[in-house]
Amino acid sequence: MDDITFCMLLQNALKGIQSLLNGGKMKLTQTDKLGALLAVLKKSMFHGLPGLNLEMPMVLYPTLLPQYDGRPPAKPQQSESSTSQPTGNKKKKSKVKPKKVQHGDEEEDESSGEMEVSPVTGSGTVSLHEGNTQGSSSLGIQSLALNGSGAAGKDRVSSSFSSSSWKRVSSSESDYSDAEGGMQSKMRSYQAKVRQGALACFLSTIKSIEKKVLYGYWSAFVPDTPELGSPQSVSLMTLTLKDPSPKTRACALQVLSAILEGSKQFLSVAEDTSDHRRAFTPFSVMIASSIRELHRCLLLALVAESSSQTLTQIIKCLANLVSNAPYNRLKLSLLTKVWNQIKPYIRHKDVNVRVSSLTLLGAIVSTHAPLPEVQLLLQQPCSSGLSNSSSATPRLSPPDWWKKAPSGPSLEEATVNSPRGSSEPCWLIRLCISIVVLPREDSCSGGEAGSAAGSTYEPSPMRLEALQVLAHLARGYFSTARVYLMELGEVICKCMGEADPSIQLHGAKLLEELGTGLIQQYKPDSTTAPDQRVPVTLVVMFWTMMLNGPLPRALQNSEHPTLQASACDALSSILPEAFSDLPNDRQILCITMLLGLNDSKNRLVKAATSRALGVYVLFPCLRQDVIFVADTANAILMSLQDKSLNVRTKAAWSLGNLTDTLIVNMETPDPSFQEEFSGLLLFKMLRSAIEASKDKDKVKSNAVRALGNLLHFLQPSHIEQPRFAEIIEEAIQALISTVLMEAAMKVRWNACYAMGNVFKNPALPLGTAPWTSQAYSALTAVVTSCKNFKVRIKSATALSIPVKREHYGSVEQYAQIWKALVTALQKSEDTTDFLEFKYCASLRTQICQALIHLLSLASASDLPCIKEVLELNGDMVRSYILQFLKSEEEGDDSGAPHSLQERDQMVKMALEHISGVQPLAGDTAKRVIMGFLEEILTVYFDSAGSHVALLGLTNP
Repeated sequence: MDDITFCMLLQNALKGIQSLLNGGKMKLTQTDKLGALLAVLKKSMFHGLPGLNLEMPMVLYPTLLPQYDGRPPAKPQQSESSTSQPTGNKKKKSKVKPKKVQHGDEEEDESSGEMEVSPVTGSGTVSLHEGNTQGSSSLGIQSLALNGSGAAGKDRVSSSFSSSSWKRVSSSESDYSDAEGGMQSKMRSYQAKVRQGALACFLSTIKSIEKKVLYGYWSAFVPDTPELGSPQSVSLMTLTLKDPSPKTRACALQVLSAILEGSKQFLSVAEDTSDHRRAFTPFSVMIASSIRELHRCLLLALVAESSSQTLTQIIKCLANLVSNAPYNRLKLSLLTKVWNQIKPYIRHKDVNVRVSSLTLLGAIVSTHAPLPEVQLLLQQPCSSGLSNSSSATPRLSPPDWWKKAPSGPSLEEATVNSPRGSSEPCWLIRLCISIVVLPREDSCSGGEAGSAAGSTYEPSPMRLEALQVLAHLARGYFSTARVYLMELGEVICKCMGEADPSIQLHGAKLLEELGTGLIQQYKPDSTTAPDQRVPVTLVVMFWTMMLNGPLPRALQNSEHPTLQASACDALSSILPEAFSDLPNDRQILCITMLLGLNDSKNRLVKAATSRALGVYVLFPCLRQDVIFVADTANAILMSLQDKSLNVRTKAAWSLGNLTDTLIVNMETPDPSFQEEFSGLLLFKMLRSAIEASKDKDKVKSNAVRALGNLLHFLQPSHIEQPRFAEIIEEAIQALISTVLMEAAMKVRWNACYAMGNVFKNPALPLGTAPWTSQAYSALTAVVTSCKNFKVRIKSATALSIPVKREHYGSVEQYAQIWKALVTALQKSEDTTDFLEFKYCASLRTQICQALIHLLSLASASDLPCIKEVLELNGDMVRSYILQFLKSEEEGDDSGAPHSLQERDQMVKMALEHISGVQPLAGDTAKRVIMGFLEEILTVYFDSAGSHVALLGLTNP
């Protein structure tokens, strides 16, 4: 058949395969079928590409990959150019883009350095180093040319096609008659449609297979850095750089984007190494090389592209690459090249190019943040690459109330590092602020999509993307963003006061990120030096501005529940130290709003409110307010009954926080809170927490935490009431069953932690109550056999909490606990999961502490059992206790002694206690146990070079 009929046959066959895949009926699980399909698609992808004759095997076979957890198939984003037609013969030259490489012939070129092709006639290729970029960034194209492939002279770049017409293939129009030229053009158009059909089919294939299966074929479609002098392999980048049709180039980029989306875990193995003299290339080095080559090729494509639609796809593809590449394991400069190369496109005439450029900058500032390389880029002067328009560095006048604020001097001190005084402000923050708040320039075309008629601002997608970049900066680079705190506050007020709900929503998101950043600075484990923190007085001013502005209105905007929920999240990010300094009416406003919104019919709003109340109940200035705590408790209990799992999950978390507050209040000298807190409300909270402990794991983990706290908080006056006896039994049974059940490890960890909390309440009849033996049996079962070491650690901690011998119950009960702990010590390295090994030392520390604690409480009746176990396992126990004494390993959050002195003091106290026990007649156990402890201390102090500490402890 003739070529055009053959192209039509291929097109329809590809459409047929795509329909089967899109119908969801066909699952590509068999490797040979998938390999055969991918081989056909790869062949068809290059069908009719000038100068390329690709020989393909019948089947492509996957590369064996290192094991990693696969993710569910990500949904590749649909882009504009997948549905829209290419822009034909329209003029495509951009005013802002770097000038194209000029050469004599207007001939299409095929670069010998890029792909394995036979050269086309004519002198089309041009050395990349001859390229002259005008108006480009400080980093010229030259520095793009090489990133690992050597041989500068061999690097070529395809000149861009200023038209999608095919007429330029020959250097002379007169080679064809008009009819022949028309046929030639028609033929090329049909071939391009075959390539587009193959790429569309490939996109459907990607959606219908698991990502980890797809990555077996990575090297067949994604370029790798070629060896010195060898040709580049044929890949999706070949089409991106070489295909004369902008639509085909855009389709190839869409496919590459779909492959890159969700590839973070696969790419995380990449690692650059300077050692190239190996007998083989490790997989990690191969992936790193592939990432480098993708950067190089996409940046070449960026410079060469003239179609705005395809340009948008290149930038989106770069954003996907940046979001997934492990820059913390790669050599520096990759991000710098992308950063400098993208700057001119922020002022491109096409709004989609501008938006995607901002998306790419957002991806750079959010990938593995904070990265030192990006920190340096943010401090760069704004002169390189951006338009010299003054709008890139706006000055916003502060609102009048701020100028008149009485606390002027503290504001002056707070903004001493303000960018207004510094020579190099952060150009990206300046740029984003200008996009959001300043009227747009005439140089950008006015009638784009997303821009309301007569609107003076940039189109909405631009402003939303700029707000998103600011939110990324606030999250990852707060030290840079904090300098602009008040200015960003003005931006947020402006956005939240606008009519467009999506602008309001992004303003609220930015507020939440800034609030969270301020909280992080004041956390005890914060690395921010005290003099680098934003002063509390300034934070109070910032939040006063918010609460006097449009934030309360957004909270009441029931027409837009997503905005309401986001405003709730923002409200929950107030710095606790600043909240207490807010004007009284603003504090009441926050609390009243949240308690009122908890009745919302919308589940998003209800979930956000429940969470926010759980944050507020921990505020030092609110947690002793009995009325507020009681109101919050009632609101949370109501949300725990909701049909939505998300609402119940947030409510359970807040109930856990509320009960943490009860425990903190117990530790204060003033007993008034416990006395005033309603017993009926406590009863209701216990009842709700028991019910929630039977819910899904997400709810259950916090429900058991709350149960432990509530049982710890119960006062003797409650426990004596008959109605409480039954519910206490029920609550403890709920904890026991959760410790033993095959639930998520986080649930069991929390249940063991809760059990330890129960043991801390001296008013509970621990040791005599029937549930005592069940509780200890559950904990001993877990400490010896649970797969998860963190759960074992928490159960060992719980077993070392009771402070009196009678709390451990009968002699048999004590013996069971002692034996279980020794068995657990013996099995402290038994695991098949290598991730658990890092917890071995912590587990042994906790078990040793529990054993020493039990010895320091032992009665005469317990000694024979202890002796029996030591005769069997004494050497093993001794060696681990010595390790415990010598190691400076931090205990986990259970309160294990941290200092060496505290640890040897524990052993000495145990020895003193045993020496004071009156043994049963004829029992030799006491001497054996004392000998065991003395030997441990002797060896320990010998190694430390001191015997003095033992004197006076060895009297029988």
